[in-house]
Amino acid sequence: MTPRHFAHWPPGLPLQLPPLEHTLVEHLQASARRCPDKPCVVFYDTPLTYADVLRDVEHLAGHLQHQGLSRGDRVLLVLQNSPQWVVGCHAVLRAGGVVVPVNPMNRVEELRHLVQDSGARMAICAQELMGELGPLVGDGLDHVVVAAYSDALRQATDLAVPEAVRAPRRPVDTPGCIAWVDALAARRSPAPYDGRPDDLCTLPYTSGTTGHPKGCMHTHRTMAASLVGGAMWFGRRPEDVYLSVLPLFHVTGLIGGLHGPLRLGATIVMLARWDRETAARCIERHRVTTWQSISTMMIDFLAQPSLDRFDLSSLKSVRGGGAAMPQAVAARLHERTGLEYVEGYGLSETMAATHINPPQRPKRQCLGIPVFEVDARIVDPATLQPVPDGEVGEIVTHAPQVMLGYWNAPQATEDAFITLDGRRFLRTGDLARVDEDGYFFMVDRLKRMVNASGFKVWPAEVEAMLHGHPAVLEACVIGARDAHRGETVKALVVLREGQHLSEQALIDWAHGRMAAYKVPRIVEFVPTLPKSATGKVQWRELQQRELDNTTTGDT
Repeated sequence: MTPRHFAHWPPGLPLQLPPLEHTLVEHLQASARRCPDKPCVVFYDTPLTYADVLRDVEHLAGHLQHQGLSRGDRVLLVLQNSPQWVVGCHAVLRAGGVVVPVNPMNRVEELRHLVQDSGARMAICAQELMGELGPLVGDGLDHVVVAAYSDALRQATDLAVPEAVRAPRRPVDTPGCIAWVDALAARRSPAPYDGRPDDLCTLPYTSGTTGHPKGCMHTHRTMAASLVGGAMWFGRRPEDVYLSVLPLFHVTGLIGGLHGPLRLGATIVMLARWDRETAARCIERHRVTTWQSISTMMIDFLAQPSLDRFDLSSLKSVRGGGAAMPQAVAARLHERTGLEYVEGYGLSETMAATHINPPQRPKRQCLGIPVFEVDARIVDPATLQPVPDGEVGEIVTHAPQVMLGYWNAPQATEDAFITLDGRRFLRTGDLARVDEDGYFFMVDRLKRMVNASGFKVWPAEVEAMLHGHPAVLEACVIGARDAHRGETVKALVVLREGQHLSEQALIDWAHGRMAAYKVPRIVEFVPTLPKSATGKVQWRELQQRELDNTTTGDT
C-alpha cells in the first residue's frame, strides 16, 4: 500500500536518497575545490573562504595527529558558534577522530561526565570556557587547543559583537594546553585521509531517564542521510546564504547550519549568540536566503520594534522545530515576509529531522510527514501494536539517519529499539497521532522531559544534581508553563530535617553546577513527595497538579 503522505510529497522529488558514499571530510574538500575563493563563513562581517577553512582544517588536523590523535579517538568541542567551531569540527574528522559537541553552558561536573564517559583525551575549547574545562586538564584530558574568537575578526564591523567574541587573545601557559594560533602556525600536515562512510564521526550527548547523558553514535552515513535529505527537501543550492544562529552543539544547528551548507558550497552567516537586531542586519546585509530557527527565536525576532526598517526580501525559506510555532506568530511571519514557517521533527538519536512539512503544503503546529526512506509508525507504547488511524500512540522510527546506538550503554541501546516486520525501529518516547493526510501531530511525551525554548531538559539529570545539596532530602522536577519559554523547569524539594534554605539560594547553588537552561526557575519547598507502593516518586501526579493549577489560574 502506498503511504498516504506520498500524495503531498514535494513535487519533482524522488522518494529515495542518492547513494551516501562520501564522508563529511570529502564534502568539504569537494566544495573547496569547486569554489576556493567563495566565502564559506561570514562571522560578524569577516569572511573566511573555503580555501581558508580547508587550509586551517589541514593544519589543525596535523597538529592533533602530532599530539597522538588516532582513528576513532574522541575530541570534545567546547565552543560557541564560530569559525573555530567549523574548523575544529572538520579538523577532528580529517584526523580520523570523533567529534563530541558540547553545550558551552555546561559546568565542570557536566564536562567531567562527558570526558569520562566518552574517553576523550583531547578538547578544543574557547578561552572564556577554560574556567570550566581547565580543572579536567591532567584529570582526564591530556591536551587542549584554546581558541580566541577574536582571532577570526579581521575587519571592522558595526554589528553588535558579544564581549566574549571581541575579547583579545589571552596567553596560554597551562601545561597540556596550546593556543589555537600556535597550533596552526606549526603548519603540520596530517596523514593521507582514509575515512569511510560507516566510520563513527559524531557523538552528540542526550540525557534520559537515568539522569546521565548518553552519547548517540552517528557515522558519516547517518549524518549524510540527514543533511543530503534536508537540502533536497527544500531545494537548496550553492547560491544560497544560510543564517546559522542555532547552536552547533545541537544536531539541528549542526546539520542545518554547518554540514548541509558546507556540502553544497553555500555561504554561512554565523552568529555566536542570538541577537535579534544583529540577525535582521545580517539578513539584509548578506542577502540571507534560508534561516533555520526555533519558535522562541522567531517570536523574539518578530517582536523587535525596529523590524520594519530592515529589508528581509532575500529570505526564501524559514524552517524550524523543537516546539510548536504559535499560530499568531506564524501569521505575523507570513504577513511580514510572505513565508510559511515550515516545521519539522527529529531527535539527537536521529541526527535531526525524520519528519518535515512539505514546503508547498505545510500545516501549522505539525511535525510534518516522514522524509526520504523514513518508516515512521504509531504504536501502543505498552503492547507495541499499531493503533488505529487518528488515535494516539508512540512514534517509532526506522530511518537511514537513526543512530547506531548509545555509546558504552548496551542496555540503554537495547531498550531504545524494537523490531517490527524484521526492521529495527527507534522508540522516540513521543506520543503523536496521524491525520487523514499522513501528517504527524505531537500530543504528549511518554518520557519525562521539559522543553524550555527548544532545549530538552531531562528531570532525572536535574534531580541528581539537586540531591547533591547537603540540605536537600528529595527533589522532583517537572515542567511549568512559561509565557516566553513555553515551558520552564520547576523543582519540588523536601529539605532535610532541621535544614533551612531559601528558594533563591538553591537556584543560585544550581547555577554553579549545571547549564543555565537546566536550572530550576521555580523552586517550591514541600513537606513530602507523593510515592507509589514501591516507593517511587509519583512525578506524573505532580505534573498533572501543576497543569491543573495553571489551567485554573488562567480561567
